[in-house]
Amino acid sequence: MSDPFVLAASLLTTAQAATPPIPVRLLGFDPELAVRTAEDEFELPTSRESPSVEPITPEFSIPFPEASNNTFAELSPVSGAQLYEQRRMALQAGTLYTRLSSDSFYERWANATQQPTHEQWQNLLAREATAIAKGQGSNPLNILVGDSLSQWFPSSLLPGGKFWLNQGISGENTRQVRQRLQALDATRPNTIYVMAGINDLRQGASDREILDNLRAIAHSLRSQHPGAEIVLQSILPTRKPELSNARIRYLNRQIVYIARVEGVSFLNVYDRFTDDRGQLRADLTTDGLHLNRRGYQVWQGAMQEAEDWIAANR
Repeated sequence: MSDPFVLAASLLTTAQAATPPIPVRLLGFDPELAVRTAEDEFELPTSRESPSVEPITPEFSIPFPEASNNTFAELSPVSGAQLYEQRRMALQAGTLYTRLSSDSFYERWANATQQPTHEQWQNLLAREATAIAKGQGSNPLNILVGDSLSQWFPSSLLPGGKFWLNQGISGENTRQVRQRLQALDATRPNTIYVMAGINDLRQGASDREILDNLRAIAHSLRSQHPGAEIVLQSILPTRKPELSNARIRYLNRQIVYIARVEGVSFLNVYDRFTDDRGQLRADLTTDGLHLNRRGYQVWQGAMQEAEDWIAANR
């Protein structure tokens, strides 16, 4: 294993892009991900497909089984309905829920049962982005972009010293994430962390679809936010038999090359979550796919190291 953070200039400057990319940082990089040589051209797959697992519709309000054991904070939302109401109330009060304690507005969300629609989630997150764009001031801002894995990242575990805008929506695939990036156009982020793709696998998307969308996401964010560090994160392993971890590893290798071509960074969190069989560690998950608090603490550790590295190398 190499040092946690590697400035892999020699590896990543061979391929030719339309415009010269900025230096690429491979954060937490595992050399085994770079199975191709430096002379290989970046090429997205053309024929790898997977059978349809479920329709491409967002999932909502994933309750955390460990909530009954108080693994998360004693008073914190455990359903999409509760989380939505808490965030709505925070916005109404002129702040973001990531700035508040997990039990904020408890009396308003404790009995919430009305599940928000996908459109309602999109609208709420767009409003949060507008609010932070107007109220950020000189404060540094980081953004999480992705699906339920990002959406349920406990605010208390996010690295401190900056504002955080959580733009994860449960059930979204890479196409849906790509389609709502314009909501971030007015923000002034320091770093944007992107993790997406697992729902595409569940919904039967091809590798090409996933990688095309991830590349478009990276390109769009880099173009719109040239002063920000854009960090593509590896797709996490699972314990679901219908989701191939070998395929996830293949996709992660391709994401390394997307980072190279688009001039953004890649954070390898995959290795931190795998057991000796290459599956998601059982002690880090609630259901074989989503994370428990210990899982988020592992992710936090990777993100904090990335934050430290970025701060030292800006």
